[in-house]
Amino acid sequence: MGENEKQQSADNAPETAGEKKKGLFHLPELPKRDKSKKKRRKKSGVRDIVIRIVVLLVILGAAFYAYRRYTASKAVSAVSSEQRTTTVTRGTLTSELSSSGTISPKDTYTITSRADGEVIWADFEEGDQVEKDQVLYQIDVSSMESEMKSATNSLTRATNSYNDAVEDYNQALIDYSGNTYKSTRTGFIKDLLIEVGDKVGSNTEVAEIYNDQTMKIRVPFLNWEAESIGVGAGATLILEDTEEELTGTVTAVANMDEVLAGGRMVRYVTIEVANPGGLSTSHQAVAIIGDMVCTEQAYFEPITDTTMKAELTSNVEVAQMLVNEGDYVTVGTPIFLMDTDDAEDLIQSYKDQVDSAETQMESAQSSLDSKQETYDNYTITAPISGQVITKSVKVGDNINNSNSTTTLATIYDLSELTFEMSIDELDVRSVQVGQLVEVTADALDGVQMTGHVTNISLESSQSNGVTNYPVTVTMDEVGDLLPGMNVDGVIILDEAEDVLMIPVDSLMRGNLVYVKDDTVTEAQGLVPAGFRAVQVSTGLTSTDYVEITDGLSEGDEIYVDESSSTTTTFQMGGMGNMGGGRP
Repeated sequence: MGENEKQQSADNAPETAGEKKKGLFHLPELPKRDKSKKKRRKKSGVRDIVIRIVVLLVILGAAFYAYRRYTASKAVSAVSSEQRTTTVTRGTLTSELSSSGTISPKDTYTITSRADGEVIWADFEEGDQVEKDQVLYQIDVSSMESEMKSATNSLTRATNSYNDAVEDYNQALIDYSGNTYKSTRTGFIKDLLIEVGDKVGSNTEVAEIYNDQTMKIRVPFLNWEAESIGVGAGATLILEDTEEELTGTVTAVANMDEVLAGGRMVRYVTIEVANPGGLSTSHQAVAIIGDMVCTEQAYFEPITDTTMKAELTSNVEVAQMLVNEGDYVTVGTPIFLMDTDDAEDLIQSYKDQVDSAETQMESAQSSLDSKQETYDNYTITAPISGQVITKSVKVGDNINNSNSTTTLATIYDLSELTFEMSIDELDVRSVQVGQLVEVTADALDGVQMTGHVTNISLESSQSNGVTNYPVTVTMDEVGDLLPGMNVDGVIILDEAEDVLMIPVDSLMRGNLVYVKDDTVTEAQGLVPAGFRAVQVSTGLTSTDYVEITDGLSEGDEIYVDESSSTTTTFQMGGMGNMGGGRP
């Protein structure tokens, strides 16, 4: 057999079982070639070879992909067989919020001046402790003293005018009650000078009034004797004609000396006496006071003999006469009835005078208050108790109030120190006034202090789309803290002691925990093999731990989901910056 035939025979021979095992793939048996058609099929043979090569490449790719899937599944199985677990522990769980701030004094006040002038007193220095209302600066006030005096005098005059107007108004209510005009004298009406329909105004003559029921006599005494006579002293009057004695009372003693015939220096003394009847102006008498006798006798006069004039601020019409000639009237006796409208206008005129006087008084008071406020500005006192931090103006310096921003001194109230924590909108509702705050300062290494939340402001600010609220913390102790120091604060929102707790990463959606159970040999959905799902009740939650109130026991071994260890915010309810537990 030739070489070609032997080779062809070998190619067409079937593969043995051993040969099949050695190869990775088994090629299908090809049909024997017809030698008579060799030339005719030469070109088609090349095409078959190409097809075989393509099929071979596809089969190799599929095998490689299957191999990679197989090795990957073995790796996953190896990892899944090494789940991360922990145990349920008991301890103290704390919910916290942390933020940084800068220490500030309880109160800060910058001293400025509202007055101009030279500083004449400033008895304090930087670092001094001053008390509230302590005088810090005194500015020369001489320019204001005359203005203050003038304003004070104006107010005094205005006040007196107002008081007089009120008194007149009240008296008018009495005088014109019942719409009547009343007598201002006591005596008999000798003659009525008005009638119904007349217009009566200021100084209108109303009636002639005569009263001789009481008589008076004016007699001279030597001036040196008159000096010893006082009003109210008793006197004896001896009538010239009958030598009848009457008892009278001294009602006035003149202070002026007068000269009588013979060069006698005298002063006149007025004596009143009740008319016993029949005593008239034609009678004369001598007066004796003690052991002193007047130097001349004198005639008696009636106590009243005058024309009564109206005292009105506006004209009124006489509507009705209420007295007649010969009637005896006293002060306050109604004389005539006024027209109603006129009477109301009359009372209103007094009320208008009161209102006008009150306006003037208020204006004078306002002017004085303004002057007083300006005057007070020349004395500058400490608005708070505290320590003087800066003093920029000294005695001898001139203050120009046109530059109102000039700072004279700065005072800090260091009795308390505060700082502000910036809390975001998701956490601020958890913060309450009175909550404890643990504080550390960068400048005080290893020192831990405490404070309390004293204010939660609603004046929010926004940064990168997040709303933050300032929370004020007041330190419980000042210690070595100074204004301007940076501090870190941790607000203790809540604390639970001796509670069951697990890592947050162990809590699955729906409050499920996977508890170790070797009887479970296959995975149940998301629950891996070797674990069973347990529904739990939770309590306080922190960044790292969550309190378990029901469903687990201390020492239970539980599954920890590593895939959620960096994405636990869905379990935290927006409390991403809260503190952890302390098992």
